[in-house]
Amino acid sequence: MRTPKLLPLPFLVWTAFLSMTAFAGQRPTFDCAKAQGEVEKAVCADATLAALDVRLAEVYQAAYAKAQGEFAKRLRVEQRGWVKGRDDCWKARGVETWITATWTVRSVRECVDARYRLRISELQSVWRLMEPRTVSYICQGKPANEVVAHFFDTQPATIRLERGDRTMTLWHVGQAGGTYEGQNVSVAHEGGSLKVKWFNTNTGKGEDLQCVAR
Repeated sequence: MRTPKLLPLPFLVWTAFLSMTAFAGQRPTFDCAKAQGEVEKAVCADATLAALDVRLAEVYQAAYAKAQGEFAKRLRVEQRGWVKGRDDCWKARGVETWITATWTVRSVRECVDARYRLRISELQSVWRLMEPRTVSYICQGKPANEVVAHFFDTQPATIRLERGDRTMTLWHVGQAGGTYEGQNVSVAHEGGSLKVKWFNTNTGKGEDLQCVAR
């Protein structure tokens, strides 16, 4: 699957809002006169990317305000790692670059745009900066085999999926369907059911779960 050609209306509205905000005088959070590297210069030159940079700074500060102790330290380290990953988007120039398992981009701008959107939505969901819709699912017909999904109306939409002591973030990909992808896990959401594919890195084996809402 390539980068989605058709996007849900809320995504398009949000993109239009970002563009209008940026053209109204929005600047990124760093000094463009001192911009270094292809990616920082791309953000300074692109209105939508500049607005995304400002939005990420706002969301990060909101998350950091909720973090305490070691969690705050971890968040700072994660953010520095994210900046490094964003700056590596220069490698996407004309090269197919993977954002999720099936979402790919082939330009620096597309890569930077995707990295910003995924980080913003990740922080919003991980740090509960908005209220989710929470649904518990019974998998394989066994009540003890439970998956809990927290659906967040981010852009792109996210799910925080809980199973036992594991919690994963997944992002909506593709067109208007219910496919979400995260690290070593994917979900097909339709009506009151979830189809979960979970790869166990410890065993090297995958697990397919058929789950229905309680």
